[in-house]
Amino acid sequence: MANHHNSTTDPNSGFCSQTKIYHSFRPTTPLPPLTTPLSITDYLFPHLNSSPPPTTAALIDATTCRRISFPDFARRIQTLTSSLQNRLHLSKGDTAFILSPNSLHVPILHFSLLSLGVVVSPSNPASTKPEISRQIHLSKPVIAFATSETAAKIPSLRCGTVLLDSPEFESLMTRPTTGDNNNNKRVTVNQSDTATILYSSGTTGRIKGVELTHQNWISVVAGVFAARELRSSPAVVLCTVPFFHVYGMGLFMRELAMGHSVAVCTGPKFDLTAVMRAIEEFRITHVALAPPVAVAMTKGNLMDGYDLRSLEVVACGGAPLQRSVIVKFKERFPNLQVAQAYGLTEVTGRVFETVGLKECGVVGATGKLLSNSEAKIVDPDTGIGLPPMMPGELWLRGPSVMKGYVGDVAATTEILGSDGWLRTGDLCYFDNEGFLFFVERIKELIKYKGYQVAPAELEYLLHSHPEVADVAVAPYPDEEVGQLPMAFIVRHNGSTIDEPQIMDFVAKQVAPYKRIRRVMFVDMIPKNAPGKVLRKELIKLALSKTTSKL
Repeated sequence: MANHHNSTTDPNSGFCSQTKIYHSFRPTTPLPPLTTPLSITDYLFPHLNSSPPPTTAALIDATTCRRISFPDFARRIQTLTSSLQNRLHLSKGDTAFILSPNSLHVPILHFSLLSLGVVVSPSNPASTKPEISRQIHLSKPVIAFATSETAAKIPSLRCGTVLLDSPEFESLMTRPTTGDNNNNKRVTVNQSDTATILYSSGTTGRIKGVELTHQNWISVVAGVFAARELRSSPAVVLCTVPFFHVYGMGLFMRELAMGHSVAVCTGPKFDLTAVMRAIEEFRITHVALAPPVAVAMTKGNLMDGYDLRSLEVVACGGAPLQRSVIVKFKERFPNLQVAQAYGLTEVTGRVFETVGLKECGVVGATGKLLSNSEAKIVDPDTGIGLPPMMPGELWLRGPSVMKGYVGDVAATTEILGSDGWLRTGDLCYFDNEGFLFFVERIKELIKYKGYQVAPAELEYLLHSHPEVADVAVAPYPDEEVGQLPMAFIVRHNGSTIDEPQIMDFVAKQVAPYKRIRRVMFVDMIPKNAPGKVLRKELIKLALSKTTSKL
Protein backbone atom coordinates (compact mmCIF):
# COMPACT_ATOMS: atom_id res chain seq x y z
CA MET A 1 0.00 0.00 0.00
CA ALA A 2 1.47 3.34 -0.99
CA ASN A 3 1.68 6.13 1.52
CA HIS A 4 -0.70 8.73 0.15
CA HIS A 5 1.17 11.85 1.13
CA ASN A 6 -0.25 14.80 -0.72
CA SER A 7 -0.82 18.48 -0.06
CA THR A 8 -3.72 17.71 2.27
CA THR A 9 -1.67 15.37 4.48
CA ASP A 10 -0.07 17.04 7.51
CA PRO A 11 3.67 16.16 7.46
CA ASN A 12 3.75 15.96 11.28
CA SER A 13 0.61 14.09 12.30
CA GLY A 14 0.01 12.18 9.05
CA PHE A 15 -3.61 13.38 9.06
CA CYS A 16 -5.26 13.98 5.68
CA SER A 17 -7.90 16.69 6.06
CA GLN A 18 -9.75 15.48 2.96
CA THR A 19 -10.17 11.76 3.73
CA LYS A 20 -9.83 12.11 7.56
CA ILE A 21 -7.32 9.24 7.41
CA TYR A 22 -4.04 9.13 9.35
CA HIS A 23 -1.06 7.79 7.35
CA SER A 24 2.26 6.33 8.49
CA PHE A 25 5.60 8.01 7.86
CA ARG A 26 7.56 4.87 8.73
CA PRO A 27 9.82 3.41 6.04
CA THR A 28 8.06 0.63 4.12
CA THR A 29 9.17 -2.79 2.92
CA PRO A 30 7.31 -3.89 -0.22
CA LEU A 31 5.02 -6.84 0.49
CA PRO A 32 5.19 -9.88 -1.80
CA PRO A 33 2.32 -9.82 -4.36
CA LEU A 34 -0.75 -11.48 -2.83
CA THR A 35 -0.95 -13.92 -5.74
CA THR A 36 2.48 -15.39 -4.88
CA PRO A 37 1.97 -18.57 -2.83
CA LEU A 38 4.00 -18.08 0.35
CA SER A 39 3.76 -19.24 3.95
CA ILE A 40 5.07 -17.05 6.77
CA THR A 41 7.77 -19.72 7.35
CA ASP A 42 8.95 -19.53 3.73
CA TYR A 43 8.94 -15.73 3.92
CA LEU A 44 11.16 -15.81 7.01
CA PHE A 45 13.50 -18.66 6.12
CA PRO A 46 15.86 -16.75 3.80
CA HIS A 47 16.37 -14.26 6.65
CA LEU A 48 16.97 -17.00 9.22
CA ASN A 49 19.75 -18.47 7.11
CA SER A 50 21.45 -15.26 6.02
CA SER A 51 21.59 -12.87 8.93
CA PRO A 52 23.32 -13.99 12.14
CA PRO A 53 26.73 -15.64 12.63
CA PRO A 54 26.16 -19.45 12.83
CA THR A 55 27.21 -19.54 16.50
CA THR A 56 24.39 -17.17 17.47
CA ALA A 57 21.71 -18.82 19.59
CA ALA A 58 18.27 -18.58 18.00
CA LEU A 59 16.65 -19.77 21.22
CA ILE A 60 17.87 -19.77 24.83
CA ASP A 61 16.15 -21.47 27.74
CA ALA A 62 16.97 -19.04 30.57
CA THR A 63 15.95 -21.62 33.16
CA THR A 64 18.11 -24.56 31.99
CA CYS A 65 20.69 -22.54 29.94
CA ARG A 66 20.03 -24.73 26.91
CA ARG A 67 20.77 -23.01 23.58
CA ILE A 68 19.70 -23.83 20.03
CA SER A 69 21.88 -22.19 17.36
CA PHE A 70 20.39 -20.74 14.16
CA PRO A 71 21.62 -23.60 11.93
CA ASP A 72 20.26 -26.16 14.42
CA PHE A 73 16.98 -24.20 14.65
CA ALA A 74 16.58 -24.31 10.85
CA ARG A 75 17.45 -28.05 10.77
CA ARG A 76 14.94 -28.87 13.49
CA ILE A 77 12.19 -27.03 11.62
CA GLN A 78 12.96 -28.97 8.43
CA THR A 79 13.09 -32.34 10.18
CA LEU A 80 9.94 -31.69 12.21
CA THR A 81 8.10 -30.54 9.07
CA SER A 82 8.87 -33.84 7.38
CA SER A 83 7.90 -35.81 10.52
CA LEU A 84 4.57 -33.98 10.77
CA GLN A 85 3.87 -34.90 7.15
CA ASN A 86 5.14 -38.45 7.08
CA ARG A 87 4.71 -39.76 10.61
CA LEU A 88 1.72 -37.80 11.88
CA HIS A 89 0.11 -37.42 8.42
CA LEU A 90 -0.85 -33.79 8.87
CA SER A 91 -1.82 -31.90 5.75
CA LYS A 92 -2.74 -28.43 4.58
CA GLY A 93 -5.97 -27.13 6.10
CA ASP A 94 -5.72 -29.28 9.25
CA THR A 95 -5.70 -27.43 12.58
CA ALA A 96 -3.33 -28.16 15.47
CA PHE A 97 -4.34 -27.13 19.00
CA ILE A 98 -1.40 -26.18 21.23
CA LEU A 99 -1.60 -26.10 25.01
CA SER A 100 1.83 -25.37 26.44
CA PRO A 101 3.70 -22.84 28.55
CA ASN A 102 6.61 -21.08 26.82
CA SER A 103 9.37 -23.44 25.76
CA LEU A 104 12.03 -23.71 23.05
CA HIS A 105 9.84 -26.25 21.27
CA VAL A 106 6.97 -23.85 20.61
CA PRO A 107 8.58 -21.61 17.92
CA ILE A 108 10.01 -24.68 16.14
CA LEU A 109 6.60 -26.36 16.17
CA HIS A 110 4.80 -23.21 14.96
CA PHE A 111 7.14 -22.65 12.00
CA SER A 112 6.95 -26.34 11.00
CA LEU A 113 3.16 -26.48 11.11
CA LEU A 114 2.82 -23.16 9.28
CA SER A 115 5.13 -24.26 6.46
CA LEU A 116 2.70 -27.15 5.77
CA GLY A 117 -0.34 -24.88 5.78
CA VAL A 118 -1.53 -26.44 9.05
CA VAL A 119 -3.45 -23.88 11.12
CA VAL A 120 -1.79 -23.17 14.49
CA SER A 121 -4.20 -22.59 17.37
CA PRO A 122 -2.52 -22.02 20.74
CA SER A 123 -4.38 -21.62 24.01
CA ASN A 124 -3.50 -20.48 27.53
CA PRO A 125 -2.26 -23.56 29.46
CA ALA A 126 -4.25 -22.20 32.43
CA SER A 127 -7.51 -22.56 30.45
CA THR A 128 -10.19 -24.69 32.09
CA LYS A 129 -11.76 -27.75 30.46
CA PRO A 130 -14.98 -25.85 29.53
CA GLU A 131 -12.93 -23.02 27.99
CA ILE A 132 -10.86 -25.53 26.03
CA SER A 133 -13.90 -27.39 24.74
CA ARG A 134 -15.35 -24.05 23.54
CA GLN A 135 -12.04 -23.26 21.77
CA ILE A 136 -11.87 -26.73 20.20
CA HIS A 137 -15.47 -26.33 19.05
CA LEU A 138 -14.37 -23.13 17.23
CA SER A 139 -11.10 -24.30 15.64
CA LYS A 140 -11.92 -28.02 15.08
CA PRO A 141 -8.36 -29.37 15.47
CA VAL A 142 -7.34 -32.87 14.34
CA ILE A 143 -4.32 -33.01 16.68
CA ALA A 144 -3.09 -31.40 19.90
CA PHE A 145 0.41 -30.62 21.14
CA ALA A 146 0.51 -30.35 24.91
CA THR A 147 2.76 -31.06 27.90
CA SER A 148 2.43 -33.78 30.49
CA GLU A 149 0.96 -31.08 32.78
CA THR A 150 -1.77 -29.89 30.39
CA ALA A 151 -2.63 -32.98 28.29
CA ALA A 152 -5.41 -34.21 30.59
CA LYS A 153 -7.55 -31.17 29.74
CA ILE A 154 -7.73 -32.07 26.04
CA PRO A 155 -10.53 -34.29 24.69
CA SER A 156 -9.58 -37.11 22.31
CA LEU A 157 -8.83 -35.88 18.78
CA ARG A 158 -8.49 -37.76 15.48
CA CYS A 159 -4.68 -37.74 15.51
CA GLY A 160 -4.31 -37.76 19.28
CA THR A 161 -2.14 -35.57 21.52
CA VAL A 162 1.64 -35.27 21.23
CA LEU A 163 3.60 -34.36 24.36
CA LEU A 164 6.17 -31.63 23.74
CA ASP A 165 8.18 -32.67 26.80
CA SER A 166 8.58 -36.28 25.62
CA PRO A 167 11.45 -38.15 23.92
CA GLU A 168 9.01 -38.83 21.06
CA PHE A 169 8.76 -35.12 20.22
CA GLU A 170 12.54 -34.69 20.46
CA SER A 171 12.95 -37.47 17.88
CA LEU A 172 10.34 -35.89 15.58
CA MET A 173 12.60 -32.80 15.49
CA THR A 174 15.96 -34.51 15.22
CA ARG A 175 15.61 -37.90 13.52
CA PRO A 176 14.56 -37.77 9.89
CA THR A 177 12.71 -40.99 9.04
CA THR A 178 14.60 -42.87 6.32
CA GLY A 179 13.69 -41.76 2.87
CA ASP A 180 11.60 -38.94 4.34
CA ASN A 181 13.02 -36.27 2.13
CA ASN A 182 12.01 -38.13 -1.03
CA ASN A 183 8.34 -38.26 -0.11
CA ASN A 184 8.08 -34.71 1.21
CA LYS A 185 5.20 -33.38 -0.81
CA ARG A 186 5.69 -29.71 -1.70
CA VAL A 187 2.78 -27.88 -0.15
CA THR A 188 1.40 -24.78 -1.81
CA VAL A 189 0.33 -22.33 0.88
CA ASN A 190 -1.46 -19.20 -0.28
CA GLN A 191 -0.97 -15.95 1.60
CA SER A 192 -4.74 -15.69 2.02
CA ASP A 193 -4.86 -19.10 3.80
CA THR A 194 -5.51 -19.09 7.54
CA ALA A 195 -2.25 -19.38 9.48
CA THR A 196 -3.37 -19.06 13.09
CA ILE A 197 -6.53 -19.03 15.17
CA LEU A 198 -5.90 -17.11 18.39
CA TYR A 199 -8.48 -16.81 21.14
CA SER A 200 -9.41 -13.29 22.13
CA SER A 201 -9.49 -12.96 25.90
CA GLY A 202 -13.26 -12.69 25.72
CA THR A 203 -13.35 -9.54 27.91
CA THR A 204 -16.60 -8.83 26.07
CA GLY A 205 -18.97 -11.75 25.63
CA ARG A 206 -17.87 -15.26 24.69
CA ILE A 207 -14.40 -16.38 23.68
CA LYS A 208 -13.83 -15.71 19.97
CA GLY A 209 -11.35 -17.34 17.59
CA VAL A 210 -9.41 -14.70 15.64
CA GLU A 211 -8.47 -15.98 12.19
CA LEU A 212 -5.16 -14.54 10.94
CA THR A 213 -3.71 -15.32 7.51
CA HIS A 214 -0.14 -15.87 6.30
CA GLN A 215 -0.38 -12.44 4.68
CA ASN A 216 -1.34 -10.88 8.03
CA TRP A 217 1.81 -12.28 9.63
CA ILE A 218 4.03 -11.47 6.61
CA SER A 219 2.90 -7.82 6.68
CA VAL A 220 3.74 -7.54 10.39
CA VAL A 221 7.26 -8.91 9.92
CA ALA A 222 7.83 -6.78 6.79
CA GLY A 223 7.03 -3.66 8.81
CA VAL A 224 9.75 -4.61 11.28
CA PHE A 225 12.40 -5.15 8.59
CA ALA A 226 11.68 -1.64 7.32
CA ALA A 227 12.15 0.10 10.68
CA ARG A 228 15.01 -2.03 12.04
CA GLU A 229 18.05 -0.32 13.49
CA LEU A 230 21.37 -1.81 12.41
CA ARG A 231 23.37 -3.35 15.26
CA SER A 232 26.97 -4.43 15.63
CA SER A 233 25.87 -7.67 17.32
CA PRO A 234 22.52 -9.51 17.47
CA ALA A 235 20.10 -8.38 20.15
CA VAL A 236 19.25 -10.83 22.94
CA VAL A 237 15.55 -10.55 23.70
CA LEU A 238 13.99 -11.96 26.86
CA CYS A 239 10.35 -12.82 26.21
CA THR A 240 8.35 -12.93 29.45
CA VAL A 241 5.02 -12.78 27.62
CA PRO A 242 3.17 -15.94 26.57
CA PHE A 243 3.70 -17.39 23.08
CA PHE A 244 -0.02 -18.27 22.90
CA HIS A 245 -0.79 -14.53 22.91
CA VAL A 246 -0.38 -12.42 19.75
CA TYR A 247 2.23 -10.31 21.60
CA GLY A 248 4.51 -13.29 22.31
CA MET A 249 3.96 -15.03 18.97
CA GLY A 250 4.66 -11.83 17.02
CA LEU A 251 7.74 -11.25 19.14
CA PHE A 252 9.49 -14.54 18.40
CA MET A 253 8.61 -14.32 14.69
CA ARG A 254 10.00 -10.79 14.36
CA GLU A 255 13.12 -11.25 16.44
CA LEU A 256 14.16 -14.58 14.93
CA ALA A 257 13.56 -13.16 11.45
CA MET A 258 16.02 -10.38 12.26
CA GLY A 259 18.63 -12.86 13.49
CA HIS A 260 18.25 -11.95 17.15
CA SER A 261 18.34 -14.44 20.02
CA VAL A 262 15.10 -15.13 21.90
CA ALA A 263 15.44 -16.18 25.55
CA VAL A 264 12.53 -17.62 27.54
CA CYS A 265 12.04 -18.39 31.21
CA THR A 266 10.53 -21.87 31.32
CA GLY A 267 10.09 -22.27 35.08
CA PRO A 268 6.71 -23.53 36.31
CA LYS A 269 5.74 -20.15 37.79
CA PHE A 270 6.53 -16.63 36.71
CA ASP A 271 9.45 -15.54 38.84
CA LEU A 272 10.78 -12.01 38.82
CA THR A 273 14.17 -12.89 40.28
CA ALA A 274 14.61 -15.41 37.45
CA VAL A 275 14.05 -12.52 35.03
CA MET A 276 16.75 -10.43 36.78
CA ARG A 277 19.16 -13.39 36.79
CA ALA A 278 18.52 -14.02 33.09
CA ILE A 279 19.18 -10.36 32.18
CA GLU A 280 22.51 -10.54 34.00
CA GLU A 281 23.57 -14.01 32.84
CA PHE A 282 22.63 -13.81 29.15
CA ARG A 283 23.44 -10.09 28.70
CA ILE A 284 19.84 -9.43 27.69
CA THR A 285 19.50 -6.27 25.58
CA HIS A 286 15.70 -6.18 25.20
CA VAL A 287 13.03 -7.46 27.54
CA ALA A 288 9.34 -7.78 26.61
CA LEU A 289 6.97 -7.41 29.55
CA ALA A 290 3.34 -6.99 30.46
CA PRO A 291 2.69 -3.89 32.62
CA PRO A 292 2.25 -5.77 35.94
CA VAL A 293 5.83 -7.08 35.57
CA ALA A 294 7.20 -3.63 34.77
CA VAL A 295 5.45 -2.27 37.87
CA ALA A 296 6.85 -5.08 40.03
CA MET A 297 10.40 -4.44 38.75
CA THR A 298 10.33 -0.84 39.92
CA LYS A 299 8.94 -1.62 43.39
CA GLY A 300 11.26 -1.61 46.40
CA ASN A 301 14.86 -2.71 45.88
CA LEU A 302 14.13 -5.72 43.72
CA MET A 303 16.61 -4.69 41.02
CA ASP A 304 19.47 -4.17 43.49
CA GLY A 305 22.43 -6.52 43.29
CA TYR A 306 21.93 -7.52 39.65
CA ASP A 307 24.11 -6.33 36.78
CA LEU A 308 21.50 -5.04 34.36
CA ARG A 309 23.82 -2.80 32.32
CA SER A 310 23.29 -4.81 29.11
CA LEU A 311 19.63 -3.70 29.06
CA GLU A 312 18.81 -1.25 26.25
CA VAL A 313 15.05 -1.51 25.83
CA VAL A 314 12.12 -2.53 28.02
CA ALA A 315 9.15 -3.13 25.74
CA CYS A 316 5.72 -3.02 27.29
CA GLY A 317 2.42 -3.89 25.67
CA GLY A 318 -0.93 -5.47 26.48
CA ALA A 319 -2.21 -2.57 28.58
CA PRO A 320 -1.18 1.06 29.18
CA LEU A 321 1.76 1.70 31.51
CA GLN A 322 1.48 4.23 34.34
CA ARG A 323 3.64 7.35 34.01
CA SER A 324 5.10 6.81 37.49
CA VAL A 325 6.50 3.44 36.38
CA ILE A 326 8.18 4.96 33.32
CA VAL A 327 9.70 7.69 35.50
CA LYS A 328 11.10 5.11 37.94
CA PHE A 329 12.72 3.14 35.10
CA LYS A 330 14.25 6.37 33.77
CA GLU A 331 15.68 7.28 37.19
CA ARG A 332 17.18 3.83 37.51
CA PHE A 333 18.47 3.49 33.93
CA PRO A 334 18.92 6.92 32.31
CA ASN A 335 19.77 5.44 28.88
CA LEU A 336 17.05 2.81 28.87
CA GLN A 337 14.28 3.03 26.28
CA VAL A 338 10.87 2.20 27.72
CA ALA A 339 9.12 1.28 24.48
CA GLN A 340 5.35 1.10 24.34
CA ALA A 341 3.10 -0.34 21.69
CA TYR A 342 -0.58 -0.59 20.90
CA GLY A 343 -2.10 -3.56 19.15
CA LEU A 344 -4.90 -6.08 19.09
CA THR A 345 -5.16 -9.77 18.29
CA GLU A 346 -7.54 -8.71 15.50
CA VAL A 347 -4.76 -6.74 13.72
CA THR A 348 -2.01 -9.36 14.26
CA GLY A 349 -0.46 -7.61 17.24
CA ARG A 350 1.01 -4.19 17.33
CA VAL A 351 0.19 -1.41 14.87
CA PHE A 352 1.68 1.46 16.87
CA GLU A 353 5.05 1.49 18.60
CA THR A 354 7.69 3.85 19.90
CA VAL A 355 11.11 3.39 18.24
CA GLY A 356 14.32 4.97 19.53
CA LEU A 357 15.14 7.12 22.55
CA LYS A 358 13.38 10.24 21.28
CA GLU A 359 10.02 8.54 20.66
CA CYS A 360 10.25 6.55 23.90
CA GLY A 361 10.66 9.90 25.67
CA VAL A 362 7.10 10.94 24.75
CA VAL A 363 5.51 9.91 28.05
CA GLY A 364 2.09 8.32 27.83
CA ALA A 365 2.19 7.77 24.05
CA THR A 366 1.72 4.24 22.73
CA GLY A 367 3.71 5.03 19.60
CA LYS A 368 3.39 5.97 15.94
CA LEU A 369 1.55 4.10 13.21
CA LEU A 370 3.52 1.29 11.55
CA SER A 371 4.02 1.23 7.78
CA ASN A 372 1.33 -0.45 5.65
CA SER A 373 -1.40 0.68 8.08
CA GLU A 374 -3.98 3.46 8.06
CA ALA A 375 -6.00 4.77 10.99
CA LYS A 376 -9.03 6.94 11.67
CA ILE A 377 -10.36 8.51 14.85
CA VAL A 378 -14.16 8.43 14.62
CA ASP A 379 -16.70 10.24 16.79
CA PRO A 380 -18.67 7.31 18.31
CA ASP A 381 -21.92 9.30 18.18
CA THR A 382 -21.77 10.93 14.74
CA GLY A 383 -19.40 8.61 12.82
CA ILE A 384 -17.37 11.62 11.66
CA GLY A 385 -13.56 11.34 11.29
CA LEU A 386 -11.71 13.59 13.75
CA PRO A 387 -8.47 15.61 13.50
CA PRO A 388 -5.56 15.45 16.00
CA MET A 389 -6.16 16.19 19.70
CA MET A 390 -9.79 15.02 19.56
CA PRO A 391 -10.60 11.64 21.15
CA GLY A 392 -12.80 9.15 19.35
CA GLU A 393 -12.92 5.45 18.44
CA LEU A 394 -9.76 4.18 16.75
CA TRP A 395 -10.39 2.46 13.39
CA LEU A 396 -7.63 0.56 11.58
CA ARG A 397 -7.13 -0.67 8.03
CA GLY A 398 -4.31 -2.52 6.30
CA PRO A 399 -2.85 -5.93 5.44
CA SER A 400 -2.58 -6.97 9.10
CA VAL A 401 -6.35 -6.84 9.72
CA MET A 402 -7.76 -10.31 10.50
CA LYS A 403 -9.84 -12.47 8.16
CA GLY A 404 -12.56 -12.55 10.82
CA TYR A 405 -13.82 -14.46 13.85
CA VAL A 406 -13.97 -18.15 13.00
CA GLY A 407 -17.55 -19.37 12.60
CA ASP A 408 -19.04 -16.08 13.82
CA VAL A 409 -20.27 -13.90 10.97
CA ALA A 410 -22.31 -11.66 13.27
CA ALA A 411 -19.37 -10.77 15.52
CA THR A 412 -17.15 -10.26 12.46
CA THR A 413 -19.53 -7.82 10.75
CA GLU A 414 -19.95 -5.95 14.03
CA ILE A 415 -16.22 -5.12 14.20
CA LEU A 416 -15.14 -5.25 10.52
CA GLY A 417 -16.75 -3.04 7.88
CA SER A 418 -17.05 -4.05 4.21
CA ASP A 419 -14.59 -1.24 3.43
CA GLY A 420 -11.88 -3.02 5.44
CA TRP A 421 -11.95 -0.71 8.49
CA LEU A 422 -11.72 -2.52 11.82
CA ARG A 423 -13.41 -0.77 14.76
CA THR A 424 -11.22 -1.30 17.81
CA GLY A 425 -13.69 -0.21 20.50
CA ASP A 426 -10.88 1.88 22.01
CA LEU A 427 -11.15 5.58 22.71
CA CYS A 428 -7.90 7.21 21.53
CA TYR A 429 -6.52 10.38 20.00
CA PHE A 430 -3.53 11.40 17.89
CA ASP A 431 -1.40 14.35 18.92
CA ASN A 432 -0.02 16.84 16.39
CA GLU A 433 3.17 14.79 15.99
CA GLY A 434 1.37 11.58 15.00
CA PHE A 435 1.64 9.82 18.39
CA LEU A 436 -1.33 7.75 19.51
CA PHE A 437 -2.68 8.15 23.06
CA PHE A 438 -4.98 5.50 24.47
CA VAL A 439 -7.78 6.85 26.68
CA GLU A 440 -10.09 3.95 27.51
CA ARG A 441 -12.08 1.01 26.17
CA ILE A 442 -15.32 2.64 25.01
CA LYS A 443 -17.30 -0.15 26.71
CA GLU A 444 -15.46 0.56 29.97
CA LEU A 445 -16.35 4.23 30.12
CA ILE A 446 -18.51 4.84 33.16
CA LYS A 447 -21.76 6.66 32.30
CA TYR A 448 -22.57 8.86 35.31
CA LYS A 449 -25.71 11.01 34.78
CA GLY A 450 -24.96 10.90 31.04
CA TYR A 451 -21.36 12.09 31.55
CA GLN A 452 -18.53 9.81 30.40
CA VAL A 453 -15.92 9.03 33.04
CA ALA A 454 -12.71 7.24 32.00
CA PRO A 455 -11.59 4.73 34.66
CA ALA A 456 -7.98 5.06 33.47
CA GLU A 457 -7.88 8.74 34.42
CA LEU A 458 -9.03 8.06 37.99
CA GLU A 459 -6.72 5.04 38.30
CA TYR A 460 -3.83 7.21 37.19
CA LEU A 461 -4.64 9.74 39.94
CA LEU A 462 -5.02 7.09 42.63
CA HIS A 463 -1.76 5.40 41.62
CA SER A 464 -0.01 8.63 42.57
CA HIS A 465 -1.22 8.32 46.20
CA PRO A 466 1.70 7.10 48.36
CA GLU A 467 -0.49 4.66 50.33
CA VAL A 468 -2.05 2.97 47.29
CA ALA A 469 -0.22 -0.17 46.07
CA ASP A 470 -2.64 -0.97 43.23
CA VAL A 471 -6.03 0.26 42.08
CA ALA A 472 -8.83 -0.30 39.60
CA VAL A 473 -11.89 1.83 38.97
CA ALA A 474 -15.08 0.22 37.66
CA PRO A 475 -18.73 1.17 37.02
CA TYR A 476 -21.05 0.29 39.90
CA PRO A 477 -24.68 0.04 38.73
CA ASP A 478 -27.04 2.63 40.24
CA GLU A 479 -30.71 3.21 39.44
CA GLU A 480 -30.63 6.99 39.81
CA VAL A 481 -27.45 8.00 37.97
CA GLY A 482 -26.77 4.93 35.79
CA GLN A 483 -23.28 4.04 37.00
CA LEU A 484 -21.12 5.20 39.89
CA PRO A 485 -17.33 5.38 39.66
CA MET A 486 -16.14 2.85 42.25
CA ALA A 487 -12.52 2.41 43.34
CA PHE A 488 -11.01 -0.94 44.32
CA ILE A 489 -7.88 -0.26 46.34
CA VAL A 490 -4.96 -2.43 47.41
CA ARG A 491 -3.30 -0.65 50.35
CA HIS A 492 0.44 -0.61 50.91
CA ASN A 493 1.56 -2.72 53.88
CA GLY A 494 0.83 -0.90 57.12
CA SER A 495 -1.45 1.69 55.48
CA THR A 496 -4.71 2.56 57.27
CA ILE A 497 -6.10 4.85 54.57
CA ASP A 498 -9.93 4.74 54.57
CA GLU A 499 -12.84 5.42 52.22
CA PRO A 500 -13.37 9.16 53.01
CA GLN A 501 -9.65 9.86 52.50
CA ILE A 502 -9.66 8.17 49.08
CA MET A 503 -12.79 10.03 47.99
CA ASP A 504 -11.43 13.35 49.25
CA PHE A 505 -8.06 12.83 47.51
CA VAL A 506 -9.80 12.40 44.13
CA ALA A 507 -12.52 15.05 44.68
CA LYS A 508 -9.88 17.77 45.06
CA GLN A 509 -8.48 17.01 41.60
CA VAL A 510 -11.42 16.28 39.28
CA ALA A 511 -14.73 17.67 38.04
CA PRO A 512 -17.66 16.77 40.34
CA TYR A 513 -19.10 14.14 37.96
CA LYS A 514 -15.78 12.22 37.98
CA ARG A 515 -15.62 11.81 41.76
CA ILE A 516 -15.23 8.37 43.32
CA ARG A 517 -18.59 7.47 44.90
CA ARG A 518 -17.74 4.09 46.48
CA VAL A 519 -14.56 2.44 47.70
CA MET A 520 -13.72 -1.17 48.44
CA PHE A 521 -10.41 -2.41 49.82
CA VAL A 522 -9.16 -5.66 48.27
CA ASP A 523 -6.07 -7.90 48.55
CA MET A 524 -5.35 -7.87 44.83
CA ILE A 525 -6.71 -6.55 41.53
CA PRO A 526 -7.71 -9.41 39.16
CA LYS A 527 -5.95 -9.17 35.77
CA ASN A 528 -5.62 -11.39 32.70
CA ALA A 529 -2.26 -12.61 31.32
CA PRO A 530 -1.49 -9.47 29.27
CA GLY A 531 -2.18 -7.32 32.36
CA LYS A 532 -5.65 -5.97 31.58
CA VAL A 533 -7.81 -5.35 34.66
CA LEU A 534 -10.84 -7.66 34.83
CA ARG A 535 -13.33 -4.98 35.86
CA LYS A 536 -16.34 -7.30 35.54
CA GLU A 537 -14.89 -9.54 38.28
CA LEU A 538 -14.56 -6.53 40.59
CA ILE A 539 -18.17 -5.44 40.05
CA LYS A 540 -19.36 -9.01 40.75
CA LEU A 541 -17.36 -8.93 43.98
CA ALA A 542 -18.82 -5.56 45.01
CA LEU A 543 -22.39 -6.64 44.25
CA SER A 544 -22.01 -9.90 46.19
CA LYS A 545 -20.69 -7.95 49.21
CA THR A 546 -23.60 -5.45 49.21
CA THR A 547 -26.30 -8.11 48.89
CA SER A 548 -24.82 -10.05 51.82
CA LYS A 549 -24.99 -6.91 54.00
CA LEU A 550 -28.73 -6.36 53.42
